[in-house]
Amino acid sequence: MLHAFFIGLIATSSLLIGGIIASRFTLSKRTLGIIMAFGAGTLISAVSYELIYEAMKLGKGTGFPAFGVFAGSFTFFFADKFIEKLGARNHMAIEASKHSGLVIPMVLAIILDGIPESIVIGLGIFEGGKVSLAMLVAVFISNLPESIAGSTGMKANGWSKSKIITLWLIIAVICAVSTVAGFSLFSGASSQWLSFIQAFAGGAILMVLANSMMPEAYEHGGKLAGVFTVLGFFLSVTVVILERF
Repeated sequence: MLHAFFIGLIATSSLLIGGIIASRFTLSKRTLGIIMAFGAGTLISAVSYELIYEAMKLGKGTGFPAFGVFAGSFTFFFADKFIEKLGARNHMAIEASKHSGLVIPMVLAIILDGIPESIVIGLGIFEGGKVSLAMLVAVFISNLPESIAGSTGMKANGWSKSKIITLWLIIAVICAVSTVAGFSLFSGASSQWLSFIQAFAGGAILMVLANSMMPEAYEHGGKLAGVFTVLGFFLSVTVVILERF
């Protein structure tokens, strides 16, 4: 269980790294858009090969994977709509809000993004005894632009470096606890329900990609967003191949 926590903390440590980078340096919107595109590419591969494909193998002959994908995507959609009503219209926006009242909904949205990914990492440890490197890399990279964008808004609003870093550390720990949940809470689940959980996370992550990461990446990264999305996808697929063959 402690092993699962530390693996989850490694995956989400990029939130903390992004906060440190944003509090000390100012990155251009184009650079952030490109980083976000690269992260989106790695997540597309991870969802395809580490979540949906594995869910299909576990739930072969049942409707659990299909049900899971739609359940995950719609759950995230409505949860995101609710958080949007609180003020966080797009928590991945590179032009982050400078209003302090939006920090709480932004944090809730980031945790909402991170929990499915963290649970799947813990679930992978339970199933195979080791974490999927491809999933770990995808989560790590995709978290960077998210935390940089959020930290930029906090810094503009007058937050101190220590306050920004402390907030990201807390969020990283919360997501790491979700990894422990994925490792321990579902240990008695049947293969059908495991396939549902993996597909659920895949659907939720796809919704994040379509509604937040990819539009934001293209808006600020331009045509290069497509190039770096392909590079991110290629890197993640390469990791999968090296792990399995």
